[in-house]
Amino acid sequence: MRLWTLHPKYLDAKGLVAAWREALLAQAVLRDRTTGYRHHPQLIRFRRSRSPVRTIGSYLHALHVEARRRGYRFDRGKIAHPGGRSRLKATLGQLGYEWKHLRAKLAIRDKAWLASLGRVARPDAHPTFRVVTGDVEDWELGGRSRRTRG
Repeated sequence: MRLWTLHPKYLDAKGLVAAWREALLAQAVLRDRTTGYRHHPQLIRFRRSRSPVRTIGSYLHALHVEARRRGYRFDRGKIAHPGGRSRLKATLGQLGYEWKHLRAKLAIRDKAWLASLGRVARPDAHPTFRVVTGDVEDWELGGRSRRTRG
């Protein structure tokens, strides 16, 4: 499961579809509607929010907006709380870590999409996140300490 901190505009078609499916799975987990993935580290930051289901709804809403912009037809009806405006903090280090991770994936999977991203120095965050200074999140690294420039 990958719940990207990066803005969905950077995801290629496969990445955007995967993000949608994985966020719907995360929503099911947060609503106690599935037994799988209940302890996945990607869910930690959503569980720390005041309203985890509303926050994942906000996350899904932004994916839906990006999908519509591209002409895809994701079913908005699958979002439990589609109008949420919940915000979470995300560190600059996490954003940088994910940017490198996505670019490495795209170098293998979709070189044309990677080229279309140009030379973005500091990518935008997903609208659900407000970027603050800090290193890669502990949940990303399995509790190991590791620094990265963002």
